Amino acid sequence: MITQPTLDFLAELKANNNREWFEANRPRYEQASADFFDTVAQFIQSLASFDSDIAEVMPDPKSCIMRIYRDVRFSKDKTPYKTGLFAYVSKGGRKGPLAGYYLHLEPGNSFAGGGLYMPEAPVLARTREAIETGFDEWDAIVTAPELLAAFPDGVLPSGALKRAPKGYDETSPAIEWLRYKRYYTQRFFEDGEVLDERFVEQLGNCCRAVMPMVAFLNKAIESDTP
Repeated sequence: MITQPTLDFLAELKANNNREWFEANRPRYEQASADFFDTVAQFIQSLASFDSDIAEVMPDPKSCIMRIYRDVRFSKDKTPYKTGLFAYVSKGGRKGPLAGYYLHLEPGNSFAGGGLYMPEAPVLARTREAIETGFDEWDAIVTAPELLAAFPDGVLPSGALKRAPKGYDETSPAIEWLRYKRYYTQRFFEDGEVLDERFVEQLGNCCRAVMPMVAFLNKAIESDTP
């Protein structure tokens, strides 16, 4: 489980984002990484209890966790480290195109959810097609009481087109969803919730609610996969 020393390390890293401080505190980083690894391992086990695709592949927690080192080659921000720990669990792997579940750990800014974020153009095209042709099913999924109870803000777009995508009619019943560029849910957790021994259980309950959407998206994405 996540411990207070892990949150303390991340908070201090944010205030001391440089290699000298990081190396001097490497043992603390390694302990924080171990805490997060254990949490992600439990998270995967929880996901596997209701998502058969995750149960089938049972991804290695290490393969789901992002490195803490930032790629600063093309960034104006040259701070070398991320100030949070992040994991993405999907049957297609962390770098694959499929929808999945995620966990971001950061003091005062921890969140989790599921869905499809920053899809490439072919993936987004298949997703939009599936939403329009299967709109009744999609609408039932994204308005389900279970999903909205777990994620009161519903499904988020993180940016949407002002007009209908090329090839779609503005009068389509699904038009608002077709304008979306991403399809994901997000729920924030207070530090006290993160430190609670039932945190992984709470994560699992949230992700269980979004699993039908993840399954719908993945069916769409894989529909034209060779």
